[in-house]
Amino acid sequence: MTTITGYTRGSSVRLVAFASLIGTTIEWYDFFLYGTAAALVFNRLFFPNSDPLMGTLYAFGTYAVGFFARPVGGIVIGHYGDRVGRKSMLVLTLLIMGVATSLIGVLPTYQQIGPWAPVLLILLRIAQGFGVGGEWGGAVLMAVEHAPPGRRGFYGSWPQIGVPAGLVLSTAVFTVFSTLPEDQFFVWGWRVPFLVSALLVFVGLMIRMRLLETPSFAKMKGASAESRQPILEVLARYPKQVLLAMGARFAENGAFYIYSVFVLVYATQQVKMPQRTVLYAMLFGAACELVAIPLYGALSDRIGRRPVYLFGAIGVAVLAFPLFWLLDTGSASLATLAMFLVFIFAHAPMYGPQGAFLSELFGTRVRYSGASLGAQLSSVLAGGLSPFIATWLLRHYGRTSLALYLIFMAIVTIVAVLLASETHKEEIDS
Repeated sequence: MTTITGYTRGSSVRLVAFASLIGTTIEWYDFFLYGTAAALVFNRLFFPNSDPLMGTLYAFGTYAVGFFARPVGGIVIGHYGDRVGRKSMLVLTLLIMGVATSLIGVLPTYQQIGPWAPVLLILLRIAQGFGVGGEWGGAVLMAVEHAPPGRRGFYGSWPQIGVPAGLVLSTAVFTVFSTLPEDQFFVWGWRVPFLVSALLVFVGLMIRMRLLETPSFAKMKGASAESRQPILEVLARYPKQVLLAMGARFAENGAFYIYSVFVLVYATQQVKMPQRTVLYAMLFGAACELVAIPLYGALSDRIGRRPVYLFGAIGVAVLAFPLFWLLDTGSASLATLAMFLVFIFAHAPMYGPQGAFLSELFGTRVRYSGASLGAQLSSVLAGGLSPFIATWLLRHYGRTSLALYLIFMAIVTIVAVLLASETHKEEIDS
């Protein structure tokens, strides 16, 4: 792979970006598949002794457990990613995710082994969370550290496309099998999407094994300048940046899991919309975001990370009430419009520049650990808990509290981004 002044040339950069996209798509397919199943299946199969909303609360509790494992994965995988290399850690995280997801597909239910079923489900969810916690930082750094100057936002957005791509793929596969007769779907149909993960992971491994290490890390490794304790160095030198990264992710991560997971519960259980209608609406919104993310990433290269990011955070607040108003109509077309608006004008403007923005906050020696720590700590407080909190709020305080919760998360992110410095013109090979 040829380089000029430390960055990767033309077609090689695009190959790295494409490989990052494929790998993250597969990992997020695994992660999102659990969220869809938690909203629609796990309450009946693993928590059958509760009313539907309480069963959903329990299912979302196991869903949240995966997010609590993500900072641990970010710390452990980030440590070795800063010392050993980005590539090897990406291979490891893909294996962890694939094995855990495939095992969920063969897991006995509560009816078969009683309380051990949810216990095993939780353990596998922890493994998923650990894997994806280490995945994000490495995938983003592979693209950002290979990118030429002035294009980090665009190339750093390619691994981010893997999130809506994984959501589209997992939702599409789940939707296909949800058309089975209900008795077949709950006996074996729900398992197939999890078992498909094994094939996808094999493809992803073949692609990731072909990548070379990033120029920034290779340069640092050649100079024997690696950090001995990356996470301790992050906490000592970059505490403000960690907090700002957490705040920047708060609305993006929390709102996304409202849009992609909780909406399934709200629309099917409260509005009584057909499950398939909601899944199709979500598919449309996520598919449109596949195009929007790199466009916002490229825009951040021109006008800066902060203005683009702020636009998305403000979008979360502005669309908070309209989202539920549109869903409450029970109209398939208006539900589709709601998903389009929130994915394109709220989530995508934050997620497009985010990979470059958070990476640029930290030096090369600790970039994997720093970006992972800030991002994954926020995922616990925001994304992991948001479907659970939203379900609890709906049960106790009604619909209005859901919109206010989204507005609160938006305010946290707006403040964090305003306090952060602009990074899109700064050098990162240090």
